[in-house]
Amino acid sequence: MGQQATLDLLYVAAFCLGGLAFGIGPFVIAYLLAPRNTRNTVNKTGQLIECGMDPIGSAWIRFGIVYYLYALMFLAFDVDVLFLFPVAMAYNDGYVMRDFVELLLFVGILALAVIYAWKKGVFKWGRKIYSQP
Repeated sequence: MGQQATLDLLYVAAFCLGGLAFGIGPFVIAYLLAPRNTRNTVNKTGQLIECGMDPIGSAWIRFGIVYYLYALMFLAFDVDVLFLFPVAMAYNDGYVMRDFVELLLFVGILALAVIYAWKKGVFKWGRKIYSQP
């Protein structure tokens, strides 16, 4: 192996060690900094205190599926819009009409996804009341 191959191998090893450090580091730091006794984090009734405040209500609250659908739609379109910025910068020379048609096709597919979600009733906030058997 030559000197350049050894240097490349060193770069790959440093990259892998850095990735492991970023992946395992937060767990190690949390373990080292976590409080050891729980007497300070329990109130008089024996319930755990989160964020310095007493808990209110039950931890098992049902949320409507609409919130999750909105979150998924937001993430999907947020990532797609973020894709448009570098594409717009790369498509600034040469084939202007072809680039415009490609971007229009991409945005059109996104619009079809919104229309599909709209037709399926994803954007309706109506409260659903379920009957119990």
